[in-house]
Parts: sequence; structure tokens; C-alpha cells
Amino acid sequence: MGGCFSKPKPVEVKIEVVIPEKERSKEEMSPNGKASPLIYKVNGTARHYHLEEHPIASNPYHNPKDVVEASVCHVKDLENGQMREVDLGCGKALLIKESGEFHAVGHKCPHYGAPLVKGEVHLTGGEAAAGQHQPCSALFPAGVLSKGRVRCPWHGACFNIGTGDIEDFPGLDSLPRFQVKIEKEKVYIRASKQALQTQRRTKMMAKCISLSNYNLSSTNVLIIGAGAAGLVCAETLRQEGFSDRIVMCTMDRHLPYDRPKLSKSMDSHPEQIALRPKEFFCTYDIEVLTEMQVAAVDVKSKIAVFKDGFKMEYNKLLIATGNTPKTLSCKGKEMENVFNIRTPEDANRVVKLATSKNVVIVGASFLGMEVAAYLAERAHSVSLVELEHVPFKKFFGERVGRAVMKMFENNRVKFYMQTEVSELREQEGKLKEVVLKSGKVLRADVCVVGVGAVPATGFLKQSGINIDSKGFIVVNKMMQTNIPGVFAAGDAVTFPLALRNNKKVNVPHWQMAHMHGRIAALNMLAHGTEISTVPYLWTAMFGKSIRYAGHGEGFDDVVIQGDLDELKFVAFYTKSDEVVAVASMNYDPIVSKVAEVLAAGRTIRKRDVETGDMSWLTGKGT
Repeated sequence: MGGCFSKPKPVEVKIEVVIPEKERSKEEMSPNGKASPLIYKVNGTARHYHLEEHPIASNPYHNPKDVVEASVCHVKDLENGQMREVDLGCGKALLIKESGEFHAVGHKCPHYGAPLVKGEVHLTGGEAAAGQHQPCSALFPAGVLSKGRVRCPWHGACFNIGTGDIEDFPGLDSLPRFQVKIEKEKVYIRASKQALQTQRRTKMMAKCISLSNYNLSSTNVLIIGAGAAGLVCAETLRQEGFSDRIVMCTMDRHLPYDRPKLSKSMDSHPEQIALRPKEFFCTYDIEVLTEMQVAAVDVKSKIAVFKDGFKMEYNKLLIATGNTPKTLSCKGKEMENVFNIRTPEDANRVVKLATSKNVVIVGASFLGMEVAAYLAERAHSVSLVELEHVPFKKFFGERVGRAVMKMFENNRVKFYMQTEVSELREQEGKLKEVVLKSGKVLRADVCVVGVGAVPATGFLKQSGINIDSKGFIVVNKMMQTNIPGVFAAGDAVTFPLALRNNKKVNVPHWQMAHMHGRIAALNMLAHGTEISTVPYLWTAMFGKSIRYAGHGEGFDDVVIQGDLDELKFVAFYTKSDEVVAVASMNYDPIVSKVAEVLAAGRTIRKRDVETGDMSWLTGKGT
């Protein structure tokens, strides 16, 4: 049994809670003006405590040597709705003016370090036809700022400008917030030097009560799966002051890690892509059982049964098991050197074996294409086999798919389209050739399979939890299943997407898994919070990124502005008269801007994007 798991010794019960300042002000007073206690249940027993009985975070400027204060601009230098990076001498901050007030937060997204103030290049319809460029600032003078939050132009994470708190994902940390004051028409920022350097802030969290109420096989919250959904759920519970036992279990041998990097940065070691260090889990009493597989769930008895026979009782359950890669069905599929990329070890092994060798990738999926791009400069040859005639046709459309395909061909990737694998041949026990149904025989030292995945929910078949015909767990807007106290999140669920009139959809995106985990945690605490977010994803290939927001399933037309041949474009996906999704390459920050428009509940009409007039992006259109 791996992870941080040990049998608790009977000790006196003690509660230690750290409540963020904004939560204290929000929760501290009841309607009658008296202090309002928080109530949590431990194994069915309600426990009350008052917030004023517990310590609140100390002043972040308690160390004078860690503080810098500087005049950064005149009050008239910024108009409402504008942002500016300002230098305080030992680091930069993002200064924002909205509704006549100034705010200062970290200037880089804590996820991958994107500058929050900057966009890249944008073309309007007329300029695209003329082949001319204009600065993004002409349309987006303040980056992506809307209604009290700033959105990352790279991957769509959103931060409250008043608190710095993360409000949409991906990523785990928030922005540091700095003090702003106005003196003699000048704007001053007072900031922690350390925060200016780190550009990130981990929210304050509760710790666990003493475990005397539990035995080895009992927990208040059990989280099956240790991906983004599971980790965000655990962290959100602690951020909300939850101080009872949390146990996460995973089939993986590692603590939670940045799974998208398995195909984008294949030689990364587990510790390099860890979402949190081991010390974090110990500090905040989030127990992780590694290499532990749940075989069944008894929802009546509230017991999870593990493959090795171990049983754990729970009060609340989150199922976030993700998916399982599909395998080939042909002869030789079990051969050595045939891989599904599922773990860091898989990715590392493929890179090692592929260097200066012949690689065949089956499936032009996101994983397959990213692996092909990563290996193109390292392998002797990279061949990609796909049933469709164009990569990404169902997701990005044929025109964008062809442009991406051309980029790959220019980087020595050979495509074998509208065919599939009929046999894998070996020599001395190792892969030697891949035989296609078209009759073509490809030399292959390594084969990577990326033909899709199925939800990892087989262990729930007899549980009574509602599973649809494709194996997805069905949840409502609060990530609740049909069983009280049982929640589900991530790639294994279908949920009502507000953006598409609450149609039940499966959105296997990294960003969405984060949000699912947060919503599940809030509703474990009976907040009654419904999910309302715009799906956002990205893919990286040959140093270029395609960003995508919305849900384009079933689109019937694609309106493209820009130049596909130059790989500088934005594609609007429409269904009837409505834009349902957007994708771009070298066109930042338009995808994040469109995501904000959609998040505000505004409808983008097809005619708005056909003309090339982007005034609707700045609030002047439909």
C-alpha cells in the first residue's frame, strides 16, 4: 500500500482551521448579526465551531525587509478597463483599473507563466484579405479583462482582480494581491518581494482534525482517482475550512501530476510534472494511496472495496477515475514496444526507444498528433496511421485539419490515411513491422496507440450508480450522481453544459476536470453551486499552439478569418445561426476573449463573424 497512509493513534480531538479573509467576511455574520457557526458532519455527527475561535491569516507584510513600495504611474495613465505591467524594481505587478478603482495582482498566470496583459497578433476581416497585420492592442487594449476578472490568454484560467483568487482553470494557485494607494494623483503599489518573485499564491487551507474518530478503514471523504478533478476537490474542501479526513486513492504509482505533459513533453520525469510536492499533502493532511485500485462500491453501506480486498468506509464519495486507453484488436497487439501513453514511465520509455528509430503512431487523436510532433526531430522516421482522410476533422473541421496536416508533413511526418492496422509483426520478440489493411508494410521499432479511450467505470456496473450506454457516469449541475453523497467528475462523466442549453455532454478536457472537482467539493459542503463554465483546451505541436473554447459538437459550418497557409487564423464553429466554439493559432488572445463573451451568456451570431467586424468582442455587438 503506497502513499501517505498510516493507522491513526487515539488522541484528543483538535481542530485547526485557517479561513481566508474573504470567506471570513462572507460567512462570519448570520442575518441576525451574530456570529454564525460552521457545521460539518463527521461520520454522521454534526460538529459546530465558530470562526472567531480559530486563527486568521496574518498580515502578509509582517516582515518589513520583504516589502517594497513604489510609485508606478499617474492616476490618469489608465482608463477604465485597462491593464498595465508595472515594475517595482524587484519584480513586476499587473495594475488594473476598473470602475474607477485600481487593483494590483501578479502579472503572470501561475499555470504556465503566461503574461496576463499581453495578446499577440490579430487580423480583422479586411486586413486578412490584404495580408496585413495590426497589433492585438487595437482590439484588446487591456488583454482579456471582463467584469472583475482577468483571463489567461494561453489556457483560459481566470482570476478575480480584487482578491487574485482563481475562479476558472486550469492551474491550482491564485495570483498574489498587492496593496494600492493613491497619493497626490500618483498610484503606489506596496508588495511582498517574495510574492513578486513567485507570482503565485496558494490559498489558505484547513488541516485535518485528530483522527481519533476514525480507524484505518474509515474516512469522511474518499476520492477515487488522483488527477486534476480529484486534487482540486481535495484542495477546495480544505480551502473552504473542511477539517475532517480526506483520502485519495489512485492506480498510479505517483502523486498527482500534469497529465497533458505526457504527450507534449515526453521526457519529463514524474517529479518535474508533479502538481504538488509530497510535503504539500502532508502539510494539509490529504492522504494519498498509490497503486490502489477500487474493484467495487457498495453505495448502501458506503464502502469501497479495493482489488486486494481492503475495504474503506466513507461519508462522501467522489469518483474521478478518468478513462482507459483503447487498445488495438489486431494480431501482435501485446508485443513488446507497443505502447499506450498512460504514465510518465510510458512516455519516457517511448522517447528512449524512438530516438533514431522508426516510429508508427496509430490514431490522429490529440495524443497521437502531439506524440508525432514531439518525436519528429528525434526519430529516424515517424509514420501516422488514421481512419479519417484528415486529422482532427470531427473536432476542428476539414480545412483546419488539412492546414495542420501540411504542417506535420513539412516536419517529416508521413501520413497513411483512410486505413488501419491489420497486423503487428515481430522479430526476436520485438516489434519490426506494422502491416496496414491497405497492404502497405511500415518499418517500426516502436508503435504508439492513440485511438481513443473509454470511461474507467467498469467497477461501478453493479453499484446502482447511473451509468449511460457508453459507460459515462451521469451527474447533474452539482456533479451529483443519482446516489446521495456520491459525486463524480472529470473525463468519466456526462453533465449538463449550460453553454449548450444544458445538453448532457462529455468534455474530456484538463480545464473541465479542474472545475468539476471544485463544484463537487462545494456541493459536498452543501453550497448548492451549479457548474457554469466554458470548455477550454489547447494542443501544442512544433512550437505552435491551437487554442479552443466552447463546445463544437455537431457544428455545421466553419467561418475562418486569417490565413490557414500561414497558420495565423481563427476558426468560428457554427450551428445554424449561432457560434458554438472557436479555435485559433497565432491569434491570441481571441479564444480567451470569446470564452469571456460566452461565459457572460451572450450569443455570438454567424453574421457577426462572417463580416470580419469584431466589435462584438468589445461589447458593442450582439
